[in-house]
Amino acid sequence: MSRLKCIIAYDGTQFSGYQIQPNKRTVQAELEHGLEQLHKGKEVKVTASGRTDAGVHAKGQVIHFDSDLKIPLLGWRKALNSILPADISIMSVEEVAPDFHARFDAKGKEYCYRIQTGDVPDPLRRHYVYHYPYPLNEEAMTRAIDYLIGTHDFTSFCSAKTEMEDKVRTIYHISFVRNDDELMFRFVGNGFLYNMVRIVMGTLLEVGSGLRQPEDIKAILLAKDRRAAGKTAPAQGLYLWQVFYDEKSLMTTNPGVTYS
Repeated sequence: MSRLKCIIAYDGTQFSGYQIQPNKRTVQAELEHGLEQLHKGKEVKVTASGRTDAGVHAKGQVIHFDSDLKIPLLGWRKALNSILPADISIMSVEEVAPDFHARFDAKGKEYCYRIQTGDVPDPLRRHYVYHYPYPLNEEAMTRAIDYLIGTHDFTSFCSAKTEMEDKVRTIYHISFVRNDDELMFRFVGNGFLYNMVRIVMGTLLEVGSGLRQPEDIKAILLAKDRRAAGKTAPAQGLYLWQVFYDEKSLMTTNPGVTYS
């Protein structure tokens, strides 16, 4: 029996999230169905680094599963991609130690959020960006970001449905770059709570549009109350970009990275 680690990408538009749900199309269900086909009807369970919500995309989600099939690593990728639907791709496959765990071994994650600015929404990007037509003060958003960096209790920036009792997380890096009419935000941290990136994003947009001041972030963190923060930004702009499994790569990720 071998344990295999895969990096997968998916377009979340037509999925009801990553995790299996009754009578819903999910990424996990499609993955396990594909593996079941390869294993001649034998059930194979897949474990991911974490779940994503309906409409959220992934470029670097990580999963693991166990198999007794003797297939070369390149063969695994080809076989799975030939079975899986077009909105899921296996980007890489590697054999890992039997005790590797996609979720519990993760040291941190990087998420990206895409925003289209300007008056007219681009219909070709409607599933992949959040169209925000109002003027944004990018300097104010940059100043607000400074208050979010570091170790904080992010209770105010997570959904009330969050099951985690410990809401302290460390954010190592938040930045954004502009490419024509699009802003790409980047969030790197040791972990993120349910809806945390989307709520932070919604709050930063309120700062950028003048509804809040950058200094308000301090009071929001101290409040430890979801009602103190801004709206939850829509799902379609969010991407799970990569998962880190060693501290060095997490801490040395290039802040000047270019997204494509």
